Amino acid sequence: MILVNTDFVSGKELETISIVKGSTIQSKNLGKDISQGFKTLIGGELKAYTQMMDEARAIATKRMVEEAETLGADAIINIRYASSAIMQGAAEVIVYGTAVKFV
Repeated sequence: MILVNTDFVSGKELETISIVKGSTIQSKNLGKDISQGFKTLIGGELKAYTQMMDEARAIATKRMVEEAETLGADAIINIRYASSAIMQGAAEVIVYGTAVKFV
């Protein structure tokens, strides 16, 4: 599966199939929330949250690709990511794009 954030795949003629998406809501455990809260007092990267968001993007992307594969897509173009806070220590990540087939 080819994944791009452009509206084309070089050298390929495309037929649009459908919009596809994947999402997940992730949180860390209470212990990580507390330790990351202390980290905000001294500053610096909140590594547990960085890891959480990396995992969330990977899960959301996998779900989007699985949806595209069930439609028989060869690629997903115009991929975009968005995230939002759901509650303290929990975030939603959504990824979406256009599933296409090569002509």
